[in-house]
Amino acid sequence: MGFSIATWNINSVRLRMPIVEQFVMQARPDILCLQETKVPNELFPYSPLRALGYEHIIIHGQKGYHGVAIASRFPLTEDHRQDYCNVGDSRHISAIFERGGRRIRLHNFYVPAGGDEPDREINPKFGHKLDFIEEMKRLHANAEQNTSAILVGDLNIAPLEHDVWSHKQLLKIVSHTPVETDGLIEVMKRGAWLDLMRQQVPADEKLYTWWSYRAKDWEAADRGRRLDHIWSSSDLGPHLQRIEILKAARGWDRPSDHVPVTAHFDL
Repeated sequence: MGFSIATWNINSVRLRMPIVEQFVMQARPDILCLQETKVPNELFPYSPLRALGYEHIIIHGQKGYHGVAIASRFPLTEDHRQDYCNVGDSRHISAIFERGGRRIRLHNFYVPAGGDEPDREINPKFGHKLDFIEEMKRLHANAEQNTSAILVGDLNIAPLEHDVWSHKQLLKIVSHTPVETDGLIEVMKRGAWLDLMRQQVPADEKLYTWWSYRAKDWEAADRGRRLDHIWSSSDLGPHLQRIEILKAARGWDRPSDHVPVTAHFDL
């Protein structure tokens, strides 16, 4: 019995619902995790997603900023929202689903971007990001008995050398500074998480999920970063069939600067 999970920073779900529909009709993931939905809960577009077969939807949103959502073809239970850094942002949601006799906790994250200056003394946004990552170090893949775990989302950090177009040129750029990359790798190590994308693609190969709006020709320049991630507890690693990064979505009409990433599992 298989299932698939897609993660996508959609950068306003109401604005980009047409490309959400386009993606879902093309890829047909069983579970769709969205970040940066930018909509309060009462205005979330349930109807279009339900029309596409996603009867089970949990959301954690706020007006104009942040926001995460899980839309599933399977029932979702025990939904939880963690207020990281205690600032009231809508940046995390999780729920339980069951498949193939397994109970699986799914976490959906939108980690702070961190602003432009990698110095917490002059840039509070960067300090917030580092504090958020520090708090994530407490999250363990085996936190619940008899429960597997999957963590997805826009983590806003490209942790490995080939997760960016130029390791040397981006070492002082927010999302690839050593304090960030070391921090995210520590989150994985302490929490016993598997980096499923790098289980499929060797660490010495370039791998991107984001291309800046600032590039005049994003495709020709191909200056990408891997900011979007799919992790799991170790027991799910052997059941991963493949991961698909839909790079073409970056060129769709009114696109997000992120593209959807889908993991396929066979239990």
